[in-house]
Amino acid sequence: MSGLILLTGATGYIGGRLLSILEQKGKPVRCLTRRPGALAARGSSTIQVVAGDLLDRESLSNAFDGVDTAFYFVHSMGADRDFEEQDRLAARNFAEAASIAGVRRIIYLGGLGNPDHELSKHLRSRQETGDVLRQYHPQIIELRASIVIGSGSLSFEMIRALVERLPVMICPRWVRVRAQPIAIEDLLAYLLEALEIPNDASQVYEIGGPDQVSYGEIMQEYARQRGLIRFMIPVPFLTPYLSSLWLGLVTPLYARVGRKLVESLRNPTLISNNLAATTFSVHPRSVRDAIARALVNEDREFAETRWSDAISAGGTARSWGGTRFGSRLVDSRTITLSATPEEAFAPIRRIGGKTGWYYGNWLWTLRGFLDLLVGGVGVRRGRRDPEQLQVGDALDFWRVELYEPSHRLRLSAEMKLPGRAWLEFEVTPCEGGSQIRQTAIFDPLGLFGLIYWYGISPLHEFVFAGMLRNIARAAKTNDEKKQPDSPVRKLAMPQLSEGSVGANS
Repeated sequence: MSGLILLTGATGYIGGRLLSILEQKGKPVRCLTRRPGALAARGSSTIQVVAGDLLDRESLSNAFDGVDTAFYFVHSMGADRDFEEQDRLAARNFAEAASIAGVRRIIYLGGLGNPDHELSKHLRSRQETGDVLRQYHPQIIELRASIVIGSGSLSFEMIRALVERLPVMICPRWVRVRAQPIAIEDLLAYLLEALEIPNDASQVYEIGGPDQVSYGEIMQEYARQRGLIRFMIPVPFLTPYLSSLWLGLVTPLYARVGRKLVESLRNPTLISNNLAATTFSVHPRSVRDAIARALVNEDREFAETRWSDAISAGGTARSWGGTRFGSRLVDSRTITLSATPEEAFAPIRRIGGKTGWYYGNWLWTLRGFLDLLVGGVGVRRGRRDPEQLQVGDALDFWRVELYEPSHRLRLSAEMKLPGRAWLEFEVTPCEGGSQIRQTAIFDPLGLFGLIYWYGISPLHEFVFAGMLRNIARAAKTNDEKKQPDSPVRKLAMPQLSEGSVGANS
């Protein structure tokens, strides 16, 4: 199949992942979205972006021109009006427009659940959407899935937040309902194969991993892989409404979406036949492997993040505690100075050991002593060379994880901590000189990790800020020393940017 693909939901979790894969494979794709500005950067020789609203039939008139196959990843779960009626109308408009344009196949991602049972409104609407699509288009390939496990997925982020933040969990009945989770990579593999399977009629395929587990068992497996001990106390109450409010307090879900999700969790979502196994070549991984893969992917994506891109260098409101990215907390600040990147980076290159940490050295020494008391490495290791660094070097109670001369240094903490920590410096040229960005990153381990981070956050406000000011001062001093013929000038204190980042989002 080499025809044009129409993709809806490209700004969402699954659609966005699929778009990246299709782009890598060089497939011609047209993205249909209400917010084309959100995908403007994706425009390329193989990616087109067109505006359209599935609730407005007229806006779809040109979206299907030349399209061979369309992916339908649309639902109104977050709507505050009647989302079932919106789903029906959107599906009808889409299928009618596709049929008139001669689109060969629509691939739809729905939800597992026995239609003979009393399904939640959310699951019922997902399956009804497939029925509406089939009513108005001759070839619908519907994949029905349960919980999707992947860094960033709605269900996985809910599980992560609950396990990370609550040592003891009060568990309503829905925590014990069984499901058949699927890893995001396996789900994407099914979607890609659905483009090619030889089928001239509509068909429903139930897909999932090999394990039938409850939400509680998934949470316990996540806790095991994160090295956490969690106690789960079952209770016969907690209505979906109360559960959604509870989830809104301790997870990234807001109450309206949480309520619809919890209502759907009362229904078992299990595969009832092996049609997908005999049609597709995908061999889904286990829950254990899916969670491990999600954690590995999160580490890779986080390591590749450029904080200078992810955090605005100016205009970001300053607040307390650290901005949350996934499961990590981030405290970032910038300073500008009239020096070249090489000069600005020189004091960063010398940090630690006999040079010290540029501010509050007695606090760093105290932290090292406390680390020794609990069996850590302390600060006695110093550094290999006072001027030069390389990846793998020990640096007091840090380890050099990334080193790009005159540009970037990332240190990984080796002190005893309730989590993992990094300290990163990045120098970039700017008008009139250079900008230094300093970023403290913490991946808390459970509730104690969160308590630790917020407990020391006040120290960040003057230790890290003072460190950054003195690094800039040292760079400026070195710059002036290189100009012996210039008149002696009073050293101006560089100012911290107002783009310093704080509180938990």
